Amino acid sequence: MATKVFMEALSPTMEEGRLVTWLKQEGDAVKSGEVLAEVETDKAVMELTARGDGVLRTQVVAAGTTAAVGTLVGIIAAADEDIASLLGGAAPSGAAPSGATSAAPAASAPAAAAPSAPAAPAPRAAAPAPVAPAAPAGRALVSPLARRLADESGVSLGAVQGSGPGGRIVKRDIEAALARGPVASAPAAPARAAAPVRTGEAFEDIPLTQIRKTIAKRLSESIGPIPTFYLTAEFDLSRVAEMRTAALALGEAFKVSFNDVILKAVATALTQHPDVNAHWLGDRIRRFGGVHLGMAVATDDGLIVPVIFDADQKGLREISAESKSLAKKARERKLRPEEFTGSSFSVSNLGMMQIDQFTAIINPPEVGILAIGAIEEKVVVGPDGGFITQPRLRVTMSCDHRAVDGAVGAAFLQTLRRLIENPLLLSF
Repeated sequence: MATKVFMEALSPTMEEGRLVTWLKQEGDAVKSGEVLAEVETDKAVMELTARGDGVLRTQVVAAGTTAAVGTLVGIIAAADEDIASLLGGAAPSGAAPSGATSAAPAASAPAAAAPSAPAAPAPRAAAPAPVAPAAPAGRALVSPLARRLADESGVSLGAVQGSGPGGRIVKRDIEAALARGPVASAPAAPARAAAPVRTGEAFEDIPLTQIRKTIAKRLSESIGPIPTFYLTAEFDLSRVAEMRTAALALGEAFKVSFNDVILKAVATALTQHPDVNAHWLGDRIRRFGGVHLGMAVATDDGLIVPVIFDADQKGLREISAESKSLAKKARERKLRPEEFTGSSFSVSNLGMMQIDQFTAIINPPEVGILAIGAIEEKVVVGPDGGFITQPRLRVTMSCDHRAVDGAVGAAFLQTLRRLIENPLLLSF
C-alpha cells in the first residue's frame, strides 16, 4: 500500500517549511521510522520520518524548496505499484491521514490546517538530480543531522566520504562510519582568515529563512496593533554582587550569573502581579497560575524564545542550569516544539553586548516583556551624603495598554526592585 508524505505542522506557528535535503533518494528502499528528509521550520531543523515500508518512488518537492503545510512532498510505494493517481492527492486539514508520513517530534504542537484543495502537481518528467553547491575549500558539505550525529559519536567528518548530492555527508554516511569501527581523525587544516569575496555584483539577495519569516510576521502583528507604553527603572545590584561572591565561595556548584538572579526575581514578582503574567485573547484576558518565563536567545538565524516552565517554583541553581541548557539547544537548533511555546511573560537581555537600555517588542499574545540593559558602575549619593560607586542596572518594561495600565506596570517594577535590591527575599 502506498504512503503519501506530506509537509506537516511541526510547531503551533508553522505555516510552511523548507525541505533542506532529502536523505533518501528516488529508488531507495525505505523502512518505517527511517528519516526521509530534513525540514527547516520556523524554529528548528527537524526530521521527516517514514511511517510505511517500500521504495521512495518520487520526490514531489525538490531540496531547497519551501512548501506550505499540507503539501504532498513525496510518495512511498512498492517498486511496481502505479502511483500516477496519487499525485493529485492532498493532505487532510490539520494532520496526515492514516498511513501517512509525519515529521517528528510534534506531540504537543497542534497541527495547522492545510490549504483547501491545493492544485494537483503534474507528474514530473525524469530530470537529473540537482547539483549541490560546492563547499568552501577545506570544508565538507554536511547535513545538520549528520553533523550532530558526528559530534555525539566522535566521528571525524574529515575521514567520512559523503554519499549525498554533491558529496554531501548525510546520516547514513555517519552510521556506516560507526559500523566500520574507529576512524582515524583527518589532520586539521591550518586555520585561515576568511577574506571577503568580491563578485562584482552591486548587491546580493539573501533568501529568508523560515525563522526570519516568522520573526517578521510576529513582530508586525505586535508593534502596529498593540498600544504599547514603556516604563524604565534603575536598580542597585550591590547586594546581588555580594550574594554571588558569597555563593561562589561555597564552590562552582553554587555559581549563578546576574541574569539568573534577574530571571528568578522576575518569576517571583510575576506571582504577585497576575495582571502582567497574562495573555490578551481579544475578548478576554487569560491569567496564568504558573509563571512560564520566555528568555530571548539570539541565534545565527534570528531570535528564538525558549521557555522556563513554572519558573516561580524553581530555585536559582535550577533556573541557572535550565537557562544555559535551553540557550545552547536554541543556538544549535535542537529545541523541541514544546520547549519554545507556551510562555506567559518574556525577558530579553542585551546587557552582555554593552547596551545601556532598550525597548523590546511584545511577543503576542503576552501583555508584557522586560528588556535588560548592561550593568554599569555609577557614582551615586550614599546613605551618609557622600559619593559612592554602585553596580547599577536599567530595565525597560513594554506593556500592552489593553491589559496592563501604567500603575499596574509600575507596581510590578516596584516589586522587582525590592527583590533585586534585597535578593535574600528570593529564598522566602
